[in-house]
Amino acid sequence: MNIVLATNNKHKADEIIKIMGIEDYRIYLQNEVLEFPIEIEETGNTLEENAFIKAITLYNIIGMPTLADDTGLEIDILNGAPGVYSARYSGDNANDSENRAKILDEMKIQSVRTAQFRSVLCFHDGVRTLFAEGICKGEIISTERGLGGFGYDSIFLPLGKSVTFAEMTPDAKNEISHRRKALNEMRIIFEKYR
Repeated sequence: MNIVLATNNKHKADEIIKIMGIEDYRIYLQNEVLEFPIEIEETGNTLEENAFIKAITLYNIIGMPTLADDTGLEIDILNGAPGVYSARYSGDNANDSENRAKILDEMKIQSVRTAQFRSVLCFHDGVRTLFAEGICKGEIISTERGLGGFGYDSIFLPLGKSVTFAEMTPDAKNEISHRRKALNEMRIIFEKYR
């Protein structure tokens, strides 16, 4: 199966490609199939809506099966924030460091620090639209640790682990990540349509 990922995020694409493998799927990045770069505006109010918007928009442009992901960090004490706004939590042009700084500031007096990363995948091939979800529970630590990963990885400690996502090797992170769980669920769904 040939699938085009609806993303310009190289880190995210690398994780998806590594987890999906190449035995059953040929994974293409947007820039490998498009003649011109596009930026799909994420106007949804939920992760599900944003994943759907990205998958449908890209499919309508290229006519090939697409797989889109939207991921958010959901912090219990902040009523699920930053959630769908994770990538732009401290402003529309925010970078990862600014977003982490805002979370750490908001959490500095909180004793309840439980959180989860949640990934929603949407696959569309012109005939069917399929969704899968993956969750990784954990907590927000008080200071950044680790140099790997991206986004909020350096402040997220997965449940039962003593190291943050940013302190893990990519392989160790991929074994337990929210994206891995969503991709595993999507693989199971794909099996029904072979």
